[in-house]
Amino acid sequence: MTAANQDDSLSLAGRRVAFVGKLAGMSRREAQQFIRQRGGLPIERLEDAPQIVVLGEAELPLGDATDVLAGNETLRRSAEQGQLSVITETQLWQQLGFVEGERNIHRLYTPAMLADLLGVEVAVIRRWQRRGLIVPAREVRRLAYFDFQEVATARRLAELVAAGVSPVQIEKKLSALRRLAPGVERPLAQLSVIVEGKQLLLRQGDGLIEPGGQWRFDFEAHTFDRVNASAWVGPESPADVSPEAPLLNAQEMRAWAAQLDDEGRLDQAAEAYRTALVAGGPDAEISFLLAELLYRLGDLTAARERYYMAIELDEDYVEARANLGCVLAETGQPELAVAAFEGALAYHGDYPDVHYHLARTLDELGRREEAELHWRIFLELACDSPWATAARERLGVDD
Repeated sequence: MTAANQDDSLSLAGRRVAFVGKLAGMSRREAQQFIRQRGGLPIERLEDAPQIVVLGEAELPLGDATDVLAGNETLRRSAEQGQLSVITETQLWQQLGFVEGERNIHRLYTPAMLADLLGVEVAVIRRWQRRGLIVPAREVRRLAYFDFQEVATARRLAELVAAGVSPVQIEKKLSALRRLAPGVERPLAQLSVIVEGKQLLLRQGDGLIEPGGQWRFDFEAHTFDRVNASAWVGPESPADVSPEAPLLNAQEMRAWAAQLDDEGRLDQAAEAYRTALVAGGPDAEISFLLAELLYRLGDLTAARERYYMAIELDEDYVEARANLGCVLAETGQPELAVAAFEGALAYHGDYPDVHYHLARTLDELGRREEAELHWRIFLELACDSPWATAARERLGVDD
């Protein structure tokens, strides 16, 4: 079987391209249109002799070439003769340079979009990012954007969370995978890993790695006590820290606050962030993290003030401006919310979340013409967002 080399550019001119599985980054119709624009010939069926097969990454577990070729002698023979390439969705877009450039940011996901897509809290997305389980493709004024590969990785993590696996359990098992695959820093992104209940199975060829040649990793075989500082595996680990530990510096206290948040001890986490601010002085990012925590605790007034503080300390902090606008809208101050959203767009005009929230707020204020402009910009920037349906319904346009 051949697969396009990721270091080479991929030519689609005159080549028949088939998609297998659901795509993570866009609809199949959009992908087929894009293939046509690049000179390719999208086909619907594997029986129509494709020259390139692209594996969609929206559903788990991801398949591989073995799945596509199984039971199809014609495809298998084409692959052996070098006439067929089987690649992933991420590889296709990377090789075509589709995610390069500022205007192509609409093919990426903000933390809020990714959280909504996966049905988890934004705090969970930030936790995965903090632990290095997902890595932004780019950051614009502190705002993270995640690409197709990270969406697929996050889906695996979401399945594990839904199965009841704790963050520390996930990290320990991924560490075990890294030890078995030297040079691989991020197994979920770099290896063919299947999520099966509470298990991670490393796929190689036709088999799953277990002892004796096929390794299996079973989360249920290991149970862990309540997460404590000695079990902390993040990059900012304070050694032997407890909630009552004295003389922690600001960085250690911030790490402990994150740990308390992971455990669901939100009140104590908020106090730890406050202590970090006292120990280290004003800090925009800690103020932002505290604001988000206070919002989750239902203290919207306190959250609003911390968002204000983050912006005062760093006027470029566009996500703080966006979240401030959402809090102001939620607390019955839509005019101030509009000002906050417009402030965010002044620093990052292509921030899709802000166009979405600003459009909604302007509609609530009866400023429908202004709202329609932002609905349209949002769709231009994030046509494959989980919020795109609401935008299309508002504008009365088809998918």
